[in-house]
Amino acid sequence: MSEQTRRVTMAQALVAFLQKQYVGRDGVEQAFFAGCFGIFGHGNVGGIGQALQQMPELRYYQARNEQAMVHAAVAYAKVKNRLQTLVCTSSIGPGATNMITGAATATINRLPVLLLPGDIFARRNVAPVLQQLESSQSQDFSVNDCFKPVSRYWDRISRPEQLLTALPEALRVLTSPAETGAVTLGLPQDVQTEAYAYPEAFFHKRVWHVPRNRPDRGALERAASWIRQSRRPMIVAGGGVIYAEATEALRRFVEQTGIPVGETMAGKGSLCYDHPLNLGAIGATGTFAASRIAKDADLVIGIGTRYSDFTTASKTAFQQPGVRFINLNVTEFDAGKHHALPLVGDAQVTLSELAQLLEGYQVAGEYRSMVERLHAEWDTEVERIYGLRHTPLPSQGELIGAVNELSDPQAIMVCAAGSLPGDLHKVWRARHPKNYHLEYGYSCMGYEIAGGLGIKMAAPERDVYVMVGDGSYLMLSGEIVTSIQEGYKLIIVLLDNGGYKSIGALSRSLGQEGFGTRYVYSQDGVLPSDAAGTAVKALPVDLAANARSLGAAVLECTDYQEFVDALAAAKQTDHTTVIAIHNDRWQDIPGYESWWDVPVAEVSEVPTVQAARKAWEAMRANERTFLPSDDEFNTEGPAR
Repeated sequence: MSEQTRRVTMAQALVAFLQKQYVGRDGVEQAFFAGCFGIFGHGNVGGIGQALQQMPELRYYQARNEQAMVHAAVAYAKVKNRLQTLVCTSSIGPGATNMITGAATATINRLPVLLLPGDIFARRNVAPVLQQLESSQSQDFSVNDCFKPVSRYWDRISRPEQLLTALPEALRVLTSPAETGAVTLGLPQDVQTEAYAYPEAFFHKRVWHVPRNRPDRGALERAASWIRQSRRPMIVAGGGVIYAEATEALRRFVEQTGIPVGETMAGKGSLCYDHPLNLGAIGATGTFAASRIAKDADLVIGIGTRYSDFTTASKTAFQQPGVRFINLNVTEFDAGKHHALPLVGDAQVTLSELAQLLEGYQVAGEYRSMVERLHAEWDTEVERIYGLRHTPLPSQGELIGAVNELSDPQAIMVCAAGSLPGDLHKVWRARHPKNYHLEYGYSCMGYEIAGGLGIKMAAPERDVYVMVGDGSYLMLSGEIVTSIQEGYKLIIVLLDNGGYKSIGALSRSLGQEGFGTRYVYSQDGVLPSDAAGTAVKALPVDLAANARSLGAAVLECTDYQEFVDALAAAKQTDHTTVIAIHNDRWQDIPGYESWWDVPVAEVSEVPTVQAARKAWEAMRANERTFLPSDDEFNTEGPAR
């Protein structure tokens, strides 16, 4: 009996296949692809475009910028804990390369997104075609090769039947907790339209089960022994806690053992902000509570973290000479960082099993009391910052406080770049695991509004507050139009600080006077310094008018009280609303006993740079290399 087949174009087969892919975890199944963003050009209009028109079951969403649509898909996947995502298709050429930044954002943050850029003609006879990058070394080369280093899986489908092997492999990577990220399939524009008799079984429903893998039992027992031996242990909670839906398991573990928690950017919200054992943000943008406990910790338990330089304060956070690490992570790569005892497994089940092995164990009462005291002191500091009434322009900290206190407790706040992430990491009070949505793996300017759209698509029942500075807003604000077109209301809090506030402060700390960081007219061909009080002539940029021209409702504020009133009014509007306010670019939230390694010029004629170099060298001396002792190197078994 001959196998049943379906003769369709490659693009039609691809769309039909994607519609039938499901993900299952803990007995719950859902379609993996919730829709497809796309901007059509000659490289995909007759193939993928035709297939999406013919098969509307895979919902099509029109975007304004290719990079932005990938950001929206990334944010969607983050809200869905990587169990659902969106597809993004573009034409060949600039449409494709616009997606590369989004691909890097997805892969660095370990979030799944499927990218389908059009590609050069496979049959080559009409080459070079419009927007084709030619190479004298190879004819099998296109701009889509640029996706290779930022994709977890990459392929070019040069024959229709190659889908039969490429798509299952793409889905394996996308649904893998350990390997997920951007997956890119280059689709030659002629091959998209070619027909092939695909086996009917290719289009049957498939459920990709996401496992909760358990670590080696010996490694677990050794980890429990290390914890029992420790005197000042602490947990570093990363995004893996939230993706594994392990926040409740973490809370039970913390309350059982008394071990305090510092949260990374991606892990903020792993423990509710008011838990007495939550030290808040850790690292370069951390709280003084987390910094003090980290400094003397003798055991660090990293859960779902990749230990970026912000998390470790450039390897200066953990100063205890004999500090040891236990890393619980789904990836062996991250579990092994800092020469740790690796627990390679799912955070939820591993925490539960580790808790069983630690029955009866608790940290010393004196240590727990110190942690709880620091938690209370930090809460008082947050209240101080929220209560500032800085004039003539409000401070960023008090504006963050207003959004935090006046937004619905179930709302989601999104941000990505500039000075806002550092301030938010310190003082935002996360009330649930999704309340704080920061893209800080890539810290990509322009993610904010597009990401807000993806968040709202994933959680339409929640209010979404987009916190964005003027620099990021100017880079990528076009998805305001998409949010209005699709009826996804965003509340965009646009903080205008007259330029790049974050890099201005960093530049001043390096002795460089904020060079090139203000949005002002040059004077005699030279941009003025960023020092407060410097005479400047501001540019005639009206961001509120720009937002209004894109269809948003706009509320302009001049002081804190008007800002509070605007937050209340924004809740009553029926479509995307922008709250625009100028804030003081020089009024910063302190650094709180932490540091970030940004090298300073070793030789300079500028005295302020020379002074900054001396300060940098002093801090640089505190950076650690966490090498284990001889007995840890020579221990037998899988925990070595």
